[in-house]
Amino acid sequence: MRKEGGAGSARCGGGSRLRGERGRGLGTYSSKVFRVTFLTLAASLTVPLLGVTVLLDCPIDPQPISLKEPPLLTGVLEPNIKLRKAERLWENQLVGPESIVNIGDVLFTGTADGKIIKIEDGEIQTIARIGHGPCGTREDEPTCGRPLGIRVGPNNTLFVADAYYGLYEVNPGTGETKMLVSTKTLIEGQKLSFVNDLTVTQDGRKIYFTDSSSKWQRRDYLFLIMEGTDDGRLLEYDTVTKEVKVLMVGLRFPNGVQLSPAEDFVLVQETTMARIRRYYVSGLMKGGADMFVENMPGLPDNIRLSSSGGYWVAMSAVRPNPGFSLLDFLSEKPWIKRMIFKLLSQETVTKFVPKYSLVVELSETGSYRRSFHDPNGVTVAYVSEAHEHNGYLYLGSFRSPFICRLNLQHV
Repeated sequence: MRKEGGAGSARCGGGSRLRGERGRGLGTYSSKVFRVTFLTLAASLTVPLLGVTVLLDCPIDPQPISLKEPPLLTGVLEPNIKLRKAERLWENQLVGPESIVNIGDVLFTGTADGKIIKIEDGEIQTIARIGHGPCGTREDEPTCGRPLGIRVGPNNTLFVADAYYGLYEVNPGTGETKMLVSTKTLIEGQKLSFVNDLTVTQDGRKIYFTDSSSKWQRRDYLFLIMEGTDDGRLLEYDTVTKEVKVLMVGLRFPNGVQLSPAEDFVLVQETTMARIRRYYVSGLMKGGADMFVENMPGLPDNIRLSSSGGYWVAMSAVRPNPGFSLLDFLSEKPWIKRMIFKLLSQETVTKFVPKYSLVVELSETGSYRRSFHDPNGVTVAYVSEAHEHNGYLYLGSFRSPFICRLNLQHV
């Protein structure tokens, strides 16, 4: 009995080992089958995806751009939350108040739905529109119109740069509009596709304005940045002779413009290159150009005078240092840009750009005086301009549904 039991136990133990070995063998086999199946499946998906990606058209032809390492956000540029002290005004009553001016205490701005509006005693009233409806979608924008830069002339008329229609003079009392420069007119053989900002001499004789690109329209501004297109221009319009002259060419997304207080030069924000160029319009340097500020901590949009004799510059995207800057990472990698825009829309890519609003005040020589930040755009989002009036900064935006107002005594 014991012998048989021992033999049986031996036989049983042998059977268990055999089954264990078989189990391990089966497990190893199953693992190999899984890995092979997984790799085969991955390859079967990846290869066609890469093939499709290669075959897909890319809407842009990006060029490598050389940018310097972003400046350290230290000292005057040290991050803070001072912009969060701003208050939001007229929230959800207007959209995209890009640029702001005032006549007395009445504010004027242009909005994303093509309107030029005035705000008096807290009430919003539409005074004019250059385009026509429908409005509200990307496809509608070229006919709807998009008023961007806005300025006050010597006779309290408004000068407006509409991205799709051109330069206009608007009577703020009657709403009458007068075309000065049409985008349908070729200027030195090149069309105006993206009229952006303007600045006017005190006598109203000359208007200096930017055309950000002859290829890309405002609705494709992200393509313009990512492609690095260098077909932007600075132009001059003479309100007496009606002549238009090209002053600067080869600019990468020329954006905001501002005459100096002495009106001897014009500053031009070159957004893609994160810098400000200077063009001399009078004096011994007339017709010459140089760099005013290089390698800025963000992408500059509009520029306006400050009460101290310097300039306010608004930036809705920063180049964090220390930190990761998407713009700088992609600047010399056009092949990655091609892959991104073959697969993703502009709107989708925009969602990957961190919200960060930054406003800096520059001295008359271009040095940094102070900076106001809103990391993550909690209060001030998509800032486009800082307009100073009576001790306040009125902050425009290219897409937010409000205007922000910052009391300068509180910062």
